[in-house]
Amino acid sequence: MTWTLPKGTPEAGESVEATALREVAEETGLEVRIVAPAGSIEYDFSVDGQRVHKVVNHFLMRPVGGDLRGHDQEFEEVRWVPLGEAGRLLSFATERDIVDGAAAAIAALQEGDPS
Repeated sequence: MTWTLPKGTPEAGESVEATALREVAEETGLEVRIVAPAGSIEYDFSVDGQRVHKVVNHFLMRPVGGDLRGHDQEFEEVRWVPLGEAGRLLSFATERDIVDGAAAAIAALQEGDPS
């Protein structure tokens, strides 16, 4: 089984932030708000013989509604895991790096505001 963070392709005219909010809602069933940027991942792949360069922007987010049971059925399982477990669970090193960066961002945010 492959474990990944939510990601997707922007729709026409959609901002990076709007794409992230929509994709998280579609893939997880959760409504979220963006707290802070969490880094980006760039990679190349081929579609029909065409090379595609993709940039995936990740954000630290806070759930504000929704339910995991409403996740996109293309995924077998969607779940919350403790932050320390997420890095060990994710299938790709680049996404583990994003989680490490998110942990550092959370620590920095908590120093300024313990809530």
